[in-house]
Amino acid sequence: QVQLVESGGGLVQPGGSLRLSCTASGSIYMVRLMAWYRQTPGTQREPVATITTAGNTNYRESVKGRFTISRDDAKNTAYLQMDNLKPEDTAVYYCNADVVQSGVLRSANFWGQGTQVTVSS
Repeated sequence: QVQLVESGGGLVQPGGSLRLSCTASGSIYMVRLMAWYRQTPGTQREPVATITTAGNTNYRESVKGRFTISRDDAKNTAYLQMDNLKPEDTAVYYCNADVVQSGVLRSANFWGQGTQVTVSS
């Protein structure tokens, strides 16, 4: 089994920064696509940023130029650096990863438990 654990959420003032981390652990052969999603009450979970094993990134339009996704494959960890945060960034942020498990020939998709980010003065 594979677990994704997020950390780094919290309360920050508008214009501030936070850095989220997501570490995958368990029976892992390889972590493929890693992504961050977010969700507010009553809405669907939406993609924020993705990063491939080659380091190619993609962002939703509203966070371009403010958020940066990165990964450290030696640690099976993805990061989301969030700068110039706005109140509309307030949400629960979830890590998502496609993981090839040891002894299994196909990847499976996993979610973290989520971490709350609140942007408020």
